Amino acid sequence: MEAVAVVPAVILAALIAWQLLLAGHTLWLCANAARAAARADVVGLSPGPAARSALPKSLERGLSVERSDGGRVRVEVRVPILLHAWQSPVRVAAAAGLGGER
Repeated sequence: MEAVAVVPAVILAALIAWQLLLAGHTLWLCANAARAAARADVVGLSPGPAARSALPKSLERGLSVERSDGGRVRVEVRVPILLHAWQSPVRVAAAAGLGGER
């Protein structure tokens, strides 16, 4: 009988762990998109489409790409949530820059 009482806690812990894993993966993808955007910016292309092409379609909604004066590109995306009916308020960002100023 005690095992039945533990099952909801185990399921909740698994869902929390999965959401944390999803947030970490999103941050990793965001950093990769920032590097792609910085590479595009260095060769004179628009960083926005480059960042978008480095992300899966599910993360393109809510994407923000900003270029700073120092030649760095900042990419920000919304962390997906397990329940797709809800919108996640959590956003992650990464910045990358290649070379010096132009």
